[in-house]
Amino acid sequence: MTRPATQPPYTAHVDDFCERSLPLPEMRPIIELGDLKYPAQLNAAVELLDNIAAQQPNAVAIHAHGGNWTYGKLLETANRVARVLVEDLGMVAGNRVLLRGPNHAWMVACWFAVLKAGGVAVCTMPLLRRKELTYIADKAQVHIVLCDHRFMAECEQAFAGREGDHVLYFNNEGGLAPEKDLEKIAARKSPTFTACPTGAEDIAIIAFTSGTTGLSKGTMHSHRDLLACTDTFARNLVRAEAKDIFIGSPPLAFTYGLGGLLLFPFRIGASVVMLEQGAPQLLLEGIQAFRATVCFTAPTAYRAMLKLLEEFEISSLRKCISAGETLPVETYHAWQQATGLRIIDGIGSTEMLHIFISAADDDIRPGATGKPVPGYRAKLIDAEGKDTAVGEVGRLAVIGPTGCRYLMDIAQQKKYVQNGWNVTGDSYKMDAEGYFWYQARTDDMIVSSGYNISAPEVENVLLGHPKVAECAVIGVSDAERGQLVKAFVVLAPGGEPTPATVKELQDFVKQEIAPYKYPRAIDFVKALPRTATGKLQRAKLREQIASSALQMHDPAEWPRPKGYANAVSARGRAVFVAGQVGWDPKTCAFSSTEFVPQVRQALANIVEVLRSAGAEPRHITRLTWYITDRKAYMSAQKEIGEAYREVMGKHFPAMSVVEVRALIEDQALVEIEATAMVPDSATP
Repeated sequence: MTRPATQPPYTAHVDDFCERSLPLPEMRPIIELGDLKYPAQLNAAVELLDNIAAQQPNAVAIHAHGGNWTYGKLLETANRVARVLVEDLGMVAGNRVLLRGPNHAWMVACWFAVLKAGGVAVCTMPLLRRKELTYIADKAQVHIVLCDHRFMAECEQAFAGREGDHVLYFNNEGGLAPEKDLEKIAARKSPTFTACPTGAEDIAIIAFTSGTTGLSKGTMHSHRDLLACTDTFARNLVRAEAKDIFIGSPPLAFTYGLGGLLLFPFRIGASVVMLEQGAPQLLLEGIQAFRATVCFTAPTAYRAMLKLLEEFEISSLRKCISAGETLPVETYHAWQQATGLRIIDGIGSTEMLHIFISAADDDIRPGATGKPVPGYRAKLIDAEGKDTAVGEVGRLAVIGPTGCRYLMDIAQQKKYVQNGWNVTGDSYKMDAEGYFWYQARTDDMIVSSGYNISAPEVENVLLGHPKVAECAVIGVSDAERGQLVKAFVVLAPGGEPTPATVKELQDFVKQEIAPYKYPRAIDFVKALPRTATGKLQRAKLREQIASSALQMHDPAEWPRPKGYANAVSARGRAVFVAGQVGWDPKTCAFSSTEFVPQVRQALANIVEVLRSAGAEPRHITRLTWYITDRKAYMSAQKEIGEAYREVMGKHFPAMSVVEVRALIEDQALVEIEATAMVPDSATP
C-alpha cells in the first residue's frame, strides 16, 4: 500500500496543465498495483493498437453497417490524424483534445490519435448542448476539437469566436470547407507516426461524470489506468478471447462504454461492433447481424430487450455485462430464463474508471453485486470512517490500481477520497461470504421513523408488479417521520393511474417486504429523468419536489437578476445556519489567506452543516455575505461565481452582501449566513 510519490514521475508532457490540476499528494487515493507491472514509459495507444496491428493487420477491428475496419486501416488512420494534430494544429504533449460524436470508427481513430500524439482525450456525449460543451472546454482548457460533422451545430456555437481554438470535422456529409475537413487533411499525411513516449502516469483522458447530482465533474486517468482496468475486471471476469465480437449501447464518452467497447476488445485483439445508437432493438439487430458474443449495456436495456427477443436470433451471445445502475433480481432471472445466460453485474464509477466489484458464472449470487475484482479491496465504513460489522449497512470504500483524481475540485476530492480510500457514495451490506449487496446511493437511503429504507429495494419490488413498467423511489421530507417513501411510477400498457392502482401497488409492496418500507405516496408519470447514459436521476425528482415548495420572485418590470433572487417564498421546516468562515473544520485552521478560496471553503462548510440538518443547497432561501474588503469582492466576481457554482450548483436564492470593518476571526475575509427551508411532503 503506497501513496503517490511527492516527486513527480517520468513525464513526456510539455503542457503541464493536467499535472498542475491534480489534487495535492495527500488528497490522492492510495494506489495498489499488486501483481500488475507496467514500465515507467508507457503509451496505452501503442499497447492497444500498434502492437496488435503489427501482429494481425488484416484482422477486423471494428464492425459497422457502413463497412469493416481492419487493425491495419485503423492504425494508419490514427497515425494520419496524429500527424494533423501535431503538424497542422501545433499540438504538444499534454494538450487536451475534445472529441464529439457517436460511437463510430472515426471516433475510435481520433481517440487513438490523441493518445499517440501525447495528448489528453476529452470524450463528450454527442447530445451535449452549447452550454455543456463550453463548460467542459473551459474546465479542461481545451483548444482543439475533433467533431463528427453531423453534430456540428452545437459545436460551432460553443467554439465560435474563441481565440486560438481549432475545430475539425469528420464524417463530412457535404458543404464543409476543405480546411475544416479532417478526413481530407488526414488523407494527405503519411500513414506512419512514432508515438509520443508518454509516462505511465501521464494523464491520458479526462472523463466527465454524467452529472446525476449537479455539474459534471472532470476525472483524470493515466495511460497505466487504462490498461489496469482491462487487466483486472476484463481479464478476470469477462475472460473474453481474440475471436470474440463485442457490442454494446454505452457511448465512448461514458467510461463504462470506453472500457467495454474499446479498451477491453483492443487489449486482446478482438473486434467490436460500433453502433451509433444503442436502442434495445438496434442492439438486438446488431447482435444478430454481426454474430456478437459479448454485450455491454444497462439493466433498462436488458428489460426492454426481453420483450423483443422472439424477433431476433442471438444465439451467438455468450457474455452479458450490466452496469450503470443496480440490476434488479427480476431482470436477472428473466434474462437467464429467456436466453440461458447469466448477467455479470458490476459497480464502477467514472472516478474509478471502470468496474471494481462484480461476480461471474458460478460465483454470481442474484441480487448481490459481487466481490471485489481481483486487484481491488473494498470495505464498508460508517459516518465516522470506522469499519462496519458484517451485515450492517455502510458506505463503500475501495482501493486498487485506479483511483479518483478530480480536475481542480478540492471540495469533491476531499469527499471522495478519505484516508486514501475511494468512498464512492454507495451504501452496501457485506455478508459472511464477502459478497456486497447494494442498498442505495448514500443520498438515496431513506430514513423514516428511524428505519433505514433502501430506495432501490422498494423499486425492485415495484418492478415485480405487472402494472409497473418503470419506477423511481425517493425520500421526501415529513415533519412527523423525518422522511416518507415516495414512488414515481411509469405504468405498463393497460395500467390506469387511479387511487385503486395506488392502493394495489402499496399492498403489493407490503406483502413482499417489511410493511414500513411501502411508498406512502405514489405519483404516476409518463417518463423518468435519465442521463444520456441511461442512469436514473433521482436528484431531478427531488428537485421537482423541492421546487414545488420553493419559488423565486422578481417584479415583472425589473431586470432579471443574475446570480441571485430578489425574493423567495417557501414552506416546510426551517434551518438556520450560523455564519461560516473559510476555515477547514478538520484542521481548525484557515486553508488560505486569499478571498476566493475562503469563499469556497465557507460555502462548503454551509453544505456540510445543511447536510447534518437533512437539508441541501437547493433548499436555501437566503444567503447573507459579510465581507471585509468590497474591492476584493468586486474584482473577483467571476472567480467567486465559479466557486459558488462548483459548491452550490445553479441554485441562486435571495442574497445580501454587507461590508464590515472586521470579523471576529482575525484571518477571516468573508463570513456567510444561510437560511434554508426543507419542504414537507405534499402527499402524506
